[in-house]
Amino acid sequence: MEKGFVQVYTGNGKGKSTAAFGLALRAVGAGYRVMIIQFLKGMEYSEHDSFKRLGIDYELFGTKEFVVGEPSEKVKELCKRGIERAKDAFKEGYDIVILDEANVAVHLKAMEVEDLLEVIREKPSGVELVITGRYAPKEVIEEADLVTEMREVKHYYQKGVEARKGVEW
Repeated sequence: MEKGFVQVYTGNGKGKSTAAFGLALRAVGAGYRVMIIQFLKGMEYSEHDSFKRLGIDYELFGTKEFVVGEPSEKVKELCKRGIERAKDAFKEGYDIVILDEANVAVHLKAMEVEDLLEVIREKPSGVELVITGRYAPKEVIEEADLVTEMREVKHYYQKGVEARKGVEW
């Protein structure tokens, strides 16, 4: 890739990770190498089967439990390892690096905003960096080249519909 940018997908609406994964799909089709680093997630979801089939590399840096309240030391350590993995992905020649739910990790204090900013600043010029998750810190928004905020207008969850395999997970 000649010139890579920093993209951020944030907001309370559905579709942040989906937008990033759509970009990954397009990038693989164009012959690019993609690494997806998922923060706060420790379970396999339907998208992981697709990643495997399409040759999209991914790694999980979370536990199977949702973080409620103060994150555990284990969660903080996993986030720190995820940050280091992103830096390694740059060195390994990935064209696209996606930090899924990194904004949420910062919001929950499982990771410092400075760690995320360090990844942004260390990004090689030919790498596209994509950061997803609600609550994007203002410092990350300021550093980004593209910021999209998903806004919930209406959602079927409000009518009691639960997450569906292949659609939400």
